[in-house]
Amino acid sequence: MKKIWFALMGLVLAFSASAAQFTEGKQYVSLQKPVAGEPQVMEFFSFFCPHCYQFERIYHVNDAVKKNLPADVKLVKYHVDFLGGDLGPIVTQAWAVAMALGVEDKVTVPIFDGIQKTQTITDPASLKAAFVQAAGISAADYDAAWNSFAVKALVAQQQKAAADVDLRGVPAMFVNGKYMVNNGGLDTSSMDNFVADYANVVKFLASQK
Repeated sequence: MKKIWFALMGLVLAFSASAAQFTEGKQYVSLQKPVAGEPQVMEFFSFFCPHCYQFERIYHVNDAVKKNLPADVKLVKYHVDFLGGDLGPIVTQAWAVAMALGVEDKVTVPIFDGIQKTQTITDPASLKAAFVQAAGISAADYDAAWNSFAVKALVAQQQKAAADVDLRGVPAMFVNGKYMVNNGGLDTSSMDNFVADYANVVKFLASQK
């Protein structure tokens, strides 16, 4: 009986220690107006954002978050319009095409690299060419998706979600429509610590219904 008691106490203490390391106002902030109906874990990013590039291509924050989440919780990524000038909204629509066709993982790296590394994506035509090659689809398929009702709805969905959470900058991750990860409050002593901290705080927040 004592062994069972100590084991249970150990679990309680372990959970308390884990929960205690994440504090409202430090590692995360609560939204003034909670938003209903949005994905449980929602990330906003821009292919034109240098920090978003680092998150995706150098730190691999997204991969760490996905691996750390329960199997029934998905990370949904939304692109924003307010960076990239006239090309920003066009890239947002291209991301909606990727979402509609289920090829987000195929096009993410090529679009990031084409915009920020090689500067080979500079207009709608070069964006389309890079997308088609990376996704392994035809130009006709791209055009059909681009002009579809589903893609127009996904563009509106991304814009509405950004407005609902009063988005001020990227990269930004929101959980349960109630919390935003505070990037500046995480452990920055090393890249590994930052990534682990980020993934763990998202997992913690996802458990807070």
